[in-house]
Amino acid sequence: MSYRLGVDVGGTFTDLLIIDEVSGRTFRDKVPSTPHDPSEAVIAGARALCDRAGITPRQLSLFLHGTTVATNAVLEHKIARVGLIVTQGYRHVLQIARSLVPGGLAAWIVWPKPEPMAPLEATIEAMERIGADGVVVCALDEATLRLSLRRLVEEKVDAVTVCLINAYVNDAHERRVARIVQEEMPGVPVSLSADILPEMQEYERTLTTVANSAVRPTVSRYVGNLEREMRAWGSEAKLSLLRSDGGLMSAEKSRTAPVNLLMSGPAGGVAGAVFIAKTARIANVLTLDMGGTSTDVALIEDYQARLRRDTTVGHLTVRASSLDVRTVGAGGGSIAAVPELTKALRVGPQSAGAAPGPAAYGRGGELPTVTDANVVLGYLPENLLGGTFTLDREASTRAVQTIADALGLTLMEAAAGIVSIVNETMFGALRLVSVQQGYDPRDFALMAFGGAGPLHGNAMGVLMGSWPVIIPPSPGVLCAYGDATTRLRVDAQRSFNKLVTATDDTEVHAIMAEIAAQVAVELAAEGVPHADQDIRFEIDVRYAGQAFEVPLTLARDGSIADLTARFDAEHKRLFTFNLTVPQELVNIRVIALGKAANVSAERIERGGVDPSAAKLRDQTVWMDGAERMATLYDRTKLKAGNRIVGPAVVIEMDATTLVLNGHVAEVDDFANIMINPA
Repeated sequence: MSYRLGVDVGGTFTDLLIIDEVSGRTFRDKVPSTPHDPSEAVIAGARALCDRAGITPRQLSLFLHGTTVATNAVLEHKIARVGLIVTQGYRHVLQIARSLVPGGLAAWIVWPKPEPMAPLEATIEAMERIGADGVVVCALDEATLRLSLRRLVEEKVDAVTVCLINAYVNDAHERRVARIVQEEMPGVPVSLSADILPEMQEYERTLTTVANSAVRPTVSRYVGNLEREMRAWGSEAKLSLLRSDGGLMSAEKSRTAPVNLLMSGPAGGVAGAVFIAKTARIANVLTLDMGGTSTDVALIEDYQARLRRDTTVGHLTVRASSLDVRTVGAGGGSIAAVPELTKALRVGPQSAGAAPGPAAYGRGGELPTVTDANVVLGYLPENLLGGTFTLDREASTRAVQTIADALGLTLMEAAAGIVSIVNETMFGALRLVSVQQGYDPRDFALMAFGGAGPLHGNAMGVLMGSWPVIIPPSPGVLCAYGDATTRLRVDAQRSFNKLVTATDDTEVHAIMAEIAAQVAVELAAEGVPHADQDIRFEIDVRYAGQAFEVPLTLARDGSIADLTARFDAEHKRLFTFNLTVPQELVNIRVIALGKAANVSAERIERGGVDPSAAKLRDQTVWMDGAERMATLYDRTKLKAGNRIVGPAVVIEMDATTLVLNGHVAEVDDFANIMINPA
């Protein structure tokens, strides 16, 4: 038998899921994350899960992993010291940057400009020049370059970036510079803009390639550690990492192009949500992935997650495709506080994390968190993770009481206030991916997952008007499910930069075919034969004179006329207007996808409407300003067709689902819980 292992590392827990590739049967687990070395929790959790499931390491064929290693390196500024080589005259490209300042009105007064990832003292110039047409204007002065490299040696850089002007048209000088760097600085990794982002706009190209160099040593060490520990364990499983755009990349590719991993963690949840949406046959879904530290939200339309051309982590925005995921500091571990100055309750973005965690965890945490509020309200049972994790209800009560005392409220009012505020924070994030993108959330279902998502999903459905609220099976490890069911992805792009009036279908199709041949060869090298490859095409379109583009898909034989018509419609949906100037085709991009996972969702036994066979007990909860009696159910005993009337709490190993008063939950054939107003 063959199994695939999906692993997702979060700030609080590491999720693991093993899927039987034949039957679709799953084995899952959650273990506390080890922030000092994430690989420790990954390997220890995988060993324990395999032992419990009776699976040998050699039966694992694929190890598919979503990681926040690159993300955390940027956020915590634990990055490599990067040396930068640019064309003569462009030494200050990162210091000049763009004029855009993030934030609202007058943000420029208080915005601290972040330090460039490649410092000026570690930036050198190469005497060379290639024209915009790809013709060499000035040959590379190799002797001078070798002398200049001594400065990078003296600066003790950990990685080198080469970004020469117009290298996206002709990369000959960049490749020669790379060879010289390897001769003069052996062992130092070199990233070329021609490999990472062969597109126009030298600032974005430079920044993206420098970011790649900045996280490259960290990611390379992490991936190497994982592979070494897997082999020591006795597993020969092929390691692939989840990209920011929801595809998979090989371990070897992740070492050279880790900038594509910056949103790897959140992408797993969206990939898993797409899989569940297809089994539930609900094409349009808003996702709510609420963990212990943060909440990620995204929009899925017609079974496709929206993509962005940029990836943003903290103050860093690079030109690398990513799923359109928005993150807010709202999770089960988000800390509630009442500042002395305002006397107004605040929740997050600070988190208790995995250590010490919420007060309920009994690990020394004393600050009140969202988890503690849910414990006080009666929404969380005393035993989690299948009984291996016991909550300290008295500690939660003491912690939340500090908020009640500060606000002059009762204990239950304070706990309900904490939950309401964290819900409003997530509501704002969901509006960013729906209303502010021109979508009506009432046209979408809402899928809640993550360790804390099912507790808050019903309430978010009320706020958004999005029904049904879908609670997938194993919601706490859905990110790992996404990691385990997604496909290998390779892409390549080329700047085109022609008005539609200056080109035709024949020219565009010829370039598409040329790039398609390139990515097909690369994906074949990853072990995917041509017959199993799915080739897709994208073109970035804008109106002449605009400084931003809209990416649109195009069929292999699609026409420019169809593309421009769809661009006009999308531009009007996004911005409410169109222009009368010609459209411009900016970049042509080709994506090669591997064969979809041969995994189908597991069907469960059908039963009647009555869920009493799964009933555990009745318990008191605080809901709608009063104490109410709620029924607790064991999710593993629910059958398809069961109907649960709120108030109710459904518990399982990795998450707890809350059904509010006035709502009804039904179980479908694939164990999804569908919550609707009664």
